[in-house]
Amino acid sequence: MNLSSLSSQLNMSIQDLRLKAKEKGYFISPKANKVDNYVARKLLEAYGQPVKQATGPKEIKKVKLPSFIKVRDFAVLLKLPVTKVITVLINNGVMASINEEVDFDTASIVAQELGFEVETEVDTAVAEYGIGFLQEVLKAEKEENLKYRPPIVAIMGHVDHGKTTLLDTIRKAKVAEGESGGITQHIGAYQIKKNGKLITFLDTPGHEAFSEMRARGANVTDLIILVVAADDGIRPQTLEVINRAKFTNTPMIVAINKIDKPEANVIKVKQELAGQGVLTEEWGGKTIAVEISAKQNMGIDNLLEMILLTAEVENFRANPAGKTIGTIIESKISQGKGATATVIVQNGTLKVGDIIAAGAAFGRIRSLEDETGKKLKEAVPSTPAQISGFSEVPQAGDILQTTADLDSAKQIAITVQRKNQSHKIAGKQAIVGDLKNKTLNLIIKTDVAGSLEAIKQSVAKLKNDEVKISILNEGVGEINESDVLLAASSRATIIGFHTKINSKAINLAKQKKVVIDSYEVIYELIEDLTSAVIKMFTPELEKHTFGKAKVLAIFRTEKGLMIVGGKVEEGELKKVSHIMVLREGVEMGRAEITELQQSKVAARTAGKGEEFGIKLKTNVKVLAGDVLESFEEKIKQKTLNT
Repeated sequence: MNLSSLSSQLNMSIQDLRLKAKEKGYFISPKANKVDNYVARKLLEAYGQPVKQATGPKEIKKVKLPSFIKVRDFAVLLKLPVTKVITVLINNGVMASINEEVDFDTASIVAQELGFEVETEVDTAVAEYGIGFLQEVLKAEKEENLKYRPPIVAIMGHVDHGKTTLLDTIRKAKVAEGESGGITQHIGAYQIKKNGKLITFLDTPGHEAFSEMRARGANVTDLIILVVAADDGIRPQTLEVINRAKFTNTPMIVAINKIDKPEANVIKVKQELAGQGVLTEEWGGKTIAVEISAKQNMGIDNLLEMILLTAEVENFRANPAGKTIGTIIESKISQGKGATATVIVQNGTLKVGDIIAAGAAFGRIRSLEDETGKKLKEAVPSTPAQISGFSEVPQAGDILQTTADLDSAKQIAITVQRKNQSHKIAGKQAIVGDLKNKTLNLIIKTDVAGSLEAIKQSVAKLKNDEVKISILNEGVGEINESDVLLAASSRATIIGFHTKINSKAINLAKQKKVVIDSYEVIYELIEDLTSAVIKMFTPELEKHTFGKAKVLAIFRTEKGLMIVGGKVEEGELKKVSHIMVLREGVEMGRAEITELQQSKVAARTAGKGEEFGIKLKTNVKVLAGDVLESFEEKIKQKTLNT
């Protein structure tokens, strides 16, 4: 609205209008000619004269909305021109044509903005079942019906630390022990038998399936094997796995790999793990650490025994006779079979002929196969099985369930398809804390009190000495204008969990530049919060020493340049490293190697006991007898020690 028009309606000067707006918490720039419609409406409500109603009270317009509705039908329902509805959608960031659908939340926000009171229409369509549904089914099972099931194990770790080699070695052990068939096809998981007990391994090279499943909130893993190379130690992906284990409360066994290599340093690995809050049993902690060489098949039996021991302690259970549910871990189009997927059964028993729904796919199971290609009649809890008979390819992370008939399965799939295709107003934004003051302020609104308590417990695990995390306000119900105003004044992020956002709150959040994020799964929420906290940590510089050499002779000295000869006494001297000049143990300064030679031949390194000549770029006057320390410095990524 034009400022001149607004000031005229309020019967005050533009200067007075700016002052009055400031009193109400709205800033109008001295150069502005217009003001946001929302702010104009609020100022009119605050300072305008009440309008006398000529005829009785204004009739409240009510509208019932379904779960999904086409824009054209939406306009007809509201008895408004479709162009007006599309305009409001565009103003809210939704580019939908008249033939496209919007979901209930989006339609509700638009309807409220157009002056309607919204009610939910009873929808006969079957609701989509997500991750929460799986947990509800497992919790609803009676204690006396629960039976032990094999552990589901994921092997994780940094690239090149030996994950794939370990999986291959365990596979070969399966074949070597004479189990029928051997592994003939990749289905994303396989089972082995140790001491008469089964173990299920998730086989996902490159973590592609894990990334997709994690993004959708799925967590199939009972136990994580963290592979750390004894010659390399903790690396960035190692830290990711540690954080994942912490915040999903997943038990973890550390497999210290490559112990056969000369550079292996098991003690150093355990020290680095302790620095990340992972204390092994030898260091007074509870984390089992097993020393292995996947390449040489050393320590593998011990690792498998530790997996079974942990499974016995954790007591993983399910009801084979209960409702059948599982999670899709891989899917593809298979020649001759059509759409296929690998499912890990988590409760109940899956049988050939069962009618199933998984995400946007449904169908009747035509075949069940294990990793050896063997036909199965059924799959019990923790069993990985490749299924055919889907209407289309489901996604990794989709929850699979059995239904009574094909119509029910189809309705679930249609609901998911419409949800995926419908247009939504609120999109995810990055959670950003106050980097300068190292604070993360939160306002949390949820659907029920139980969800709120679970989120608060998870947030409590993120607390640390460097970043202050504060929940400024919390509650059950929709996100409203008061939440946005509090967030704006305190630089807070608003978190919604399974709850709606008031249409006025969305508009106010845009004006105030407040982040509102909605979540369906707690793990996804905690991952985003964890990332925000870690980004605020002050980075640490980590020094790694390669070796030390003694200067034996000075050949040339120039300004900023020296040529010296010496002999390596510890480790190795690297041309690409930094150099620290030490004299009687005291640092005299730094240097950079521009040339390294051995027997007048250019070299990249000089090993222990070898003599060398080097050209140094330095401002330090190096003397015979000085020690040159070869080292590198890296930015160390911090994690949360919880």
